[in-house]
Amino acid sequence: MDTQILQRFRENLLQQRQALRDWLNNTSAQKKQIRLGPLHEQEVQTHLQVIDTALTKADNQTLGLCEVCHDYVETDRLEMDFTACVCIDHYSAEQKRRLEAELELAHKFQKALLPQQFPEVPGLQIAAFSQPAEIVGGDYFDFLRFQDQAHGFAVADVMGKGLPASMLMASLQASLRILAPENESPAAVAQRLNGLFCHNIHLIKFITLFLGSYDPTTRVLKYCNAGHNPPLWLRANKSVQWLQPTGAAIGLAESFTFRQETVTLSPGDILVLYTDGVTEAMNAAREEFGENRLAEFVQRHAALHPKDFIKALRLALNEFAGEQAHHDDVTIVVGKVKLN
Repeated sequence: MDTQILQRFRENLLQQRQALRDWLNNTSAQKKQIRLGPLHEQEVQTHLQVIDTALTKADNQTLGLCEVCHDYVETDRLEMDFTACVCIDHYSAEQKRRLEAELELAHKFQKALLPQQFPEVPGLQIAAFSQPAEIVGGDYFDFLRFQDQAHGFAVADVMGKGLPASMLMASLQASLRILAPENESPAAVAQRLNGLFCHNIHLIKFITLFLGSYDPTTRVLKYCNAGHNPPLWLRANKSVQWLQPTGAAIGLAESFTFRQETVTLSPGDILVLYTDGVTEAMNAAREEFGENRLAEFVQRHAALHPKDFIKALRLALNEFAGEQAHHDDVTIVVGKVKLN
């Protein structure tokens, strides 16, 4: 393999390892619990071991070396999966068919358009807002349709900022727009995403994702929360429920099974999805806006239309922060079930 290519892979792997180590060492226990969902820190250590193994192979120039013919596997495959260690020529017929499907999927990703439209969902009012902390950002929201024609919506956050995070988020958006119409389950889509991104050489940190599927006829919401900030569900009786993580963030741990949860919304219920930039907005006293203030705000402004609700929340965040600059992207998606 070309020495420069191998060195580039090694540098990216070193960045991945350092980013994960920094995250483990510098992140509060509460935030780790959100990002990992039902998993344990040991799962991240396992992922670090895989990266360590890849780095050892890069150091002795055996990264991507085929176990059968002892030649190097294709460079583009190694970019998608740095653990690849068998040339395509040595695959079985079934393995080749699966790989062809993956390559076709990757080709579709590159061509996928990236429009953002507010869907017309019967009985549901929807509004959204997103603002990067820099010129480009790593936050993402989108509206999709699943295979069963249920309405899908996603909010995600790449752990990073600037152009690299933005480029990775564009790849996630393309991936979701291909995968959602092929599946009925948010958990199945999250599972596939983790497989696609976990060993991607360009994923320096990880991606948090909340993915929901909503049937307006039954008002049933199926969701998978991959290490994302828990969305706030305000019920018509003003009680608050948080939709906690059901799996780890995308790319944070090796293979595992995402759990899916189901809730039924009622007329007057409000669902607020958001990224770190909302709850981690900080004032001059170094206090964060936090989940408690968010819950109190939602309870006080529940009567507003989602569009007006978001305007009011943005104003509240700016007033809270004062002269403090926003250091993180801010994304808010609000859905409100219409009263009968």
